[in-house]
This record gives sequence, structure tokens and C-alpha cells, in this order.
Amino acid sequence: MTPSLARALLSTASGTLVGCSLGLIGGGGSVLGVPLMVYLVRVGDPHVAIGTSALGVAVNAALSLADHARAGSVKWRCGAMYAASGVIGAWLGSSLGKIVDGERLLFLFALVMIAIGVVMLRGRGDPGEPGAECTVEKAPKVLGYGLVTGMFSGFFGIGGGFLIVPGLLRSTGMPMLNAVGTSLVAVTAFGLTTALNYASSGLIDWGLAAAFIGGGVLGGALGARIARRLAKETGRLAMLFAVIVFGVALYMLARTASAW
Repeated sequence: MTPSLARALLSTASGTLVGCSLGLIGGGGSVLGVPLMVYLVRVGDPHVAIGTSALGVAVNAALSLADHARAGSVKWRCGAMYAASGVIGAWLGSSLGKIVDGERLLFLFALVMIAIGVVMLRGRGDPGEPGAECTVEKAPKVLGYGLVTGMFSGFFGIGGGFLIVPGLLRSTGMPMLNAVGTSLVAVTAFGLTTALNYASSGLIDWGLAAAFIGGGVLGGALGARIARRLAKETGRLAMLFAVIVFGVALYMLARTASAW
């Protein structure tokens, strides 16, 4: 097996894991994608890993979004409002992120992940309001959360689902399953915005991105099905979300601590 074929297969496997994560918890895509690209596929430049992962996550998020939409778990108005303000932040954040050392970006991101995991665990018993919608009264809060999480998403070169899901929960009060499905609207938008910015600087490996996307098709469909089953048990998705975030964060901290 040639090295290029081996890397393509590893990228496909990475895409499958990321797609499953996106379909299951609406996040974790780039959280998993970037480390997989760097440590498994062995992309030498962290910025290329970030740009390639951002493109793959955006496309895989769109595929998972279609599956959630068919199941009726997407609140489109909320997703559109959140994404609209977030893409502005994502462009600004990604422009800044490109000039920061890649290893330091990953280390800082891991610290933020731990904080978000704690927030998710604290709110895991809240079932949410099934009929929650983005009204005029909620608009400032939804747009504000979108802008801030978009900036984080762009700066760290991620789809931002692990930030968007809590943001939707806090700003709208919707149930976890709806937050997962709706978050994919913003994950797609943020990921594409970041990918376009990185592509403008030649920081995407297009071959690996294609393999990554291919693997995500199966993973996304599988993750969405599991999410609908777990949604019947209060707090299970939030708990799973937090456990994955903590695990990946600790791994990234261990691998990138030397950057400081």
C-alpha cells in the first residue's frame, strides 16, 4: 500500500468518526477532526489540518443536517438567525487564527473544551421546552451567542458544534435533540466560512478533504439515528457530549503542552 493511499484511507476513517460525532451530538467534528488529521493522518502543518478538517466538517454537517431535518428535529428560524451573526464572527476569528501558532491554538482550544463540558454537565437534567422558538424577544440573545461562538469557531478553525449546542440551549430553551439538529445549520455555515478563509491562503489538502467527506456520509447517518434513540432518556445526550469533550480535551492538552 502506498503512503498516499494509506493516508486517504486513514482520512476516510477519520471522516466516519467525525460524521458520527456530528450526527450524534451536533459537535465534536473539528474537535476530533483536527487531532485525527494531525496525529493519525499525519498532516504536518496544523493550519492545513485545520483548513482541511473545517471543509470536511462543513460538508459532513450538511449531510447530518439533512438527516435531522427529515426527522423534524431542526428549528430552522433559530438556526438561520444563529448562523447569520456567527459567520461574521467566524471570518474575523479565522483571520486571526491563521497568524497564531497552530499547536498553541490546539492547546487553548482544549482548555475551552473543558469549560464547556462542565457547563453541559450542570445543565444535563434540563429537558428543555419542546415548543421553544426564536421570537423577537429572544433575538438579541440568539444573535449575540451566534456572534461570539462564531468568533471562537473561526479562531480555532472548527465547526463549533460543541459551542453552538450550549449556546442554543441557553438562548432559546429548546430540548437537547432540537439543539443538536439545529446546531448543524450553524456548524455548516461556520465551517464553510473558515474553510474559505483557509483556502484563500492555500491551507487545504483537497484530496484528503474528499476522502474525509466520503467517510462522513456513513458516520453522519449512524450518529443521527443513535441521537434520536438516546433523546428519549433525559440527560443522556448531554452526558455523552460532555464525556467526549473531556476525553478529547485531555488528550489534546497532553499532546500540545510543549507548545508553551
